[in-house]
Amino acid sequence: MTMTNTGAYFGSISGAAVARAADAMLRCMGGDEVQLVMPAMGMPPDPSGELGLVDPGVELISFAPVVIRTLATANNGPRRRLEVLLPASAIQEELVARNIASAGGLFDGALGVTHDGEMFHIEGYATEYFAGSAYLYRLVIVD
Repeated sequence: MTMTNTGAYFGSISGAAVARAADAMLRCMGGDEVQLVMPAMGMPPDPSGELGLVDPGVELISFAPVVIRTLATANNGPRRRLEVLLPASAIQEELVARNIASAGGLFDGALGVTHDGEMFHIEGYATEYFAGSAYLYRLVIVD
């Protein structure tokens, strides 16, 4: 197995190929949809907006298809814990559209995640890499 100086290839499989395979897997196994709840950035131009008297609202970013798995919970922990598998390609599109440097910045700035009309908080996230390229994001959300 060889590795190029860019780190983009491992053997004959590239990181981009693994990202496309992850997208295909999520389409086949998924079918669920989640929305990332982000604070709205626009404020009204009047003085009440400058004083913080107006709620700017929220913006929903939809991701589909995703795979959602139920995780075990402790007796004294949250009521429900879910793992959401998100395709890296969809996250990358949002990072470019919002001019955010990293997926961590996107997830850290989120107010929560909605699924089937319920609001969840983000407990943690992890990035899955192959050959130096992200191909899948794992969000753990709690109710």
